Amino acid sequence: MEYIFWISLFFIVYTYVGYGLLLYALVIVRRFLGRKRLIPHTDPGALPSCSVIVAAYNEAAIIEQKIANTLALSYPKEKLHYFFVTDGTTDETPQRVAKYPQIHLLHTDERRGKIAAIHRVMEQVTTDVVVFTDANTLLSNDALLDLCRHYADEQIGAAAGEKRVYSGEEADASAAGEGFYWKYESALKKWDAELYSVVGSAGELFSIRTRLYETVPPDTILDDFMISMRIAEKGYRVVYEPRACATELASENVKEELKRKIRIAAGGIQSIMRLKGVLNPFTNPVLTFQYISHRVLRWTVAPILLPVVFVLNGLLYLTDKGDLYTLLFLGQLSFYALACIGFLLERRALKIKATFVPYYFCVMNYAVLAGIVRYFSGQQGAIWERVNRKQETFADTPIR
Repeated sequence: MEYIFWISLFFIVYTYVGYGLLLYALVIVRRFLGRKRLIPHTDPGALPSCSVIVAAYNEAAIIEQKIANTLALSYPKEKLHYFFVTDGTTDETPQRVAKYPQIHLLHTDERRGKIAAIHRVMEQVTTDVVVFTDANTLLSNDALLDLCRHYADEQIGAAAGEKRVYSGEEADASAAGEGFYWKYESALKKWDAELYSVVGSAGELFSIRTRLYETVPPDTILDDFMISMRIAEKGYRVVYEPRACATELASENVKEELKRKIRIAAGGIQSIMRLKGVLNPFTNPVLTFQYISHRVLRWTVAPILLPVVFVLNGLLYLTDKGDLYTLLFLGQLSFYALACIGFLLERRALKIKATFVPYYFCVMNYAVLAGIVRYFSGQQGAIWERVNRKQETFADTPIR
């Protein structure tokens, strides 16, 4: 029982903390050896041609803010094309997009999902680079410049931007927890890219070389992740550009965030089943190491081991195996007590910041377990279920 406890605890700690520490140490060693990756200087005249693609479904409340933000982005205008693609919308999203002659609008009344919409618009793209961005995000002014300058290096197949979460003046457990998570995730992505490659991109903002685009099956749940990982699977690097920022409105509450997380977790399991080549360490050992450490363990082993460790620790505490087990068990009890308090306060619209991270951590891991069940039971479809946000528009959101 003690062996199982310590092995399980090791995998949990490694997944959520240890990999980050090891990754940072490897990056420091790389810098010490003088192998820090440098971003090529790109003359504005040598920038690649670029298409911005926005897939939207029922985003009438925010779509004109998105359009204004997109048209104002800094980039040589003669090299830039805009595509907005909608399908099955029941509001005025396509009509509002149609008012802007600079934008190529592709609309169909049938709702087939985001990946089908992306495949449809990619058939019309002729530029060197494609930038994908969600309709409910606003980009920093130089986002396109910051992403596209990386393509001066022929080994770069994709470039991902940084996601930020905006919750307005009020931040509850869902917003604060998600914001903290993405700050940590951004640090891991930065170190991943410096060591070798980012393992997957978020749909809020990422770009690819157009010629490397590979259609993924229409039932793909995490299309952005799969598109970028297929490129990494071919031997190209996926870089991370933190100066290219995509700011997204926070989920309305934890219930809404949970819907999104369960879907992502189900998509994570699907991705693991389909990206078998990345799991082969003989093809690209560094990428395999990063992929397993950063993604696979989070989406499979670690969430299952959390209750195992809690139960085993309780048994070891009750059988008086020593002070260390007592300390660890009391620590777990305190952590989960804070999570429970966070749950109760969330339902009463009260806030104590000390409960945000424990509560969000538990919600996130519950979502993984629920996502695993949903995927293997065949209940998770590829079409997004729209998540309600804290506010309909960004209002005076500062975008830097």
